[in-house]
Amino acid sequence: MRTTAVFITALTAAFGLGVAAAAQVKPASATTMSVEEVLQAVRSDLQTGRSDIIAKNVTLTSEQAAKFWPVYEKYQKEQSAIMDDQLKGIQQYVDGYETMADAAALGLIKAHLDRDAKMTALRQTWLPEFQKVLPTKLAVRVMQIDRRVSLAHQVEFAARIPLAQ
Repeated sequence: MRTTAVFITALTAAFGLGVAAAAQVKPASATTMSVEEVLQAVRSDLQTGRSDIIAKNVTLTSEQAAKFWPVYEKYQKEQSAIMDDQLKGIQQYVDGYETMADAAALGLIKAHLDRDAKMTALRQTWLPEFQKVLPTKLAVRVMQIDRRVSLAHQVEFAARIPLAQ
């Protein structure tokens, strides 16, 4: 249970969620959030924040917006699957990092590298889809912003996860 608390604390701290604060004000009889609930909350927060940042930094006509946002939602669904795998892998790491064998540590870093490759492949797949509904420069801007937000989240999150011992 201690490692789950570490994981939930790391997630909430890394992504600025109010989950930990909300959990503290619940009555003692209330149950704490499961790891799945925390993952869902983190994913939702990340995707909503990402959409808000894009909306504030990409000027779209109403016609462009009507075409773009449904495409972007499909992109986010695929992105969510990659993020969920990453977060579950981090949970496994947090649960056992203090006693982790070499093979498990190697598995962790390979999973991170695989996630990076999957995210790059996802962006390469979806850039042409964005270009179908937006002018190229706007599609590129969306991808640049999405990537920057992702990198910022990764750096912040990684800073809160203990290094292999």
